[in-house]
Amino acid sequence: MTSEEQAAPPPIIAIAGPTAAGKSALALQLVEHLQGRAEIISVDSAQVYLGMDIGTAKPDAATRARVPHHLLDLIDPAEAYSAARFAADARRLIAEIRGRGNRPLLVGGTMLYFRALLQGLSDLPPADAAFRARTEAEAAQLGWGALHARLAEVDPPSAARLHPNDAQRIQRALEIHHLSGEPASRQFLVPHGAAWDDAVLRIAVCPPQRQQLHQRIEQRFRDMMAQGFIEEVARLRARGDLQPALPSMRAVGYRQLWRHLDGEYGLEQAIELGQIATRQYAKRQLTWLRSESGWVWIDPTEPNAAGAVLNVMESA
Repeated sequence: MTSEEQAAPPPIIAIAGPTAAGKSALALQLVEHLQGRAEIISVDSAQVYLGMDIGTAKPDAATRARVPHHLLDLIDPAEAYSAARFAADARRLIAEIRGRGNRPLLVGGTMLYFRALLQGLSDLPPADAAFRARTEAEAAQLGWGALHARLAEVDPPSAARLHPNDAQRIQRALEIHHLSGEPASRQFLVPHGAAWDDAVLRIAVCPPQRQQLHQRIEQRFRDMMAQGFIEEVARLRARGDLQPALPSMRAVGYRQLWRHLDGEYGLEQAIELGQIATRQYAKRQLTWLRSESGWVWIDPTEPNAAGAVLNVMESA
């Protein structure tokens, strides 16, 4: 072994998977197996927001006191946080964690954030407020399904991977095409910026049966409701400076409960719609993961899932 190989730090560990699959629990078990010599970097676009705790399944104070967590509670829900900023923050934190002699664990389900760090981002055009206002007005009149159909005409690959009700991503794909003249799907294939050039151990976490994941999603949503999810959304709505179109309020669960509080439908229907939206989001997360190479799949329902990860680490 060369001196350079001896000096190389151990690989960072990336733990990804669909929502409610058991990523956080597995990561905490892994920290215990590593005798506390690890710190968790959240890869979650909703957990960055202050005051959004229950609906994002943010770790509680006791867990955060036991195991260091990073990139939680960074900004107000009225602000924006980008994948590029995540990549920069994650790089800085990885260096700091390694400097303390600990192992960085990247844990979450925001796949664009993983891509931003590990592969680099595409050089996409900035947001266009006027175009967004026009598409919002069209969607209010025609429905997002009509805009999804329009996207299918100019960018079939993007339309194929997006649900017809995924307003935020449909709007962004149409915006990219409008501003650049090229499909968003083509632009995403051209990375720019620095990709991660150190070793990464990629762990994908998901139960083997779809029904198991769906049961976990439904149970977690019910648990969040029991913990006060509706009250959390009501507090955010009562502020008066937040709107449903903000990225923070478009998070799964929040937008369905917000619409219930607006009187659009009853609470049980909001819960059902929230569960459906969460299942659709999980499906998109799995589609992304399965399209990427290099991920080792772990069944979180196995009694010794953390041990299986350790075996992968030892053989890497």
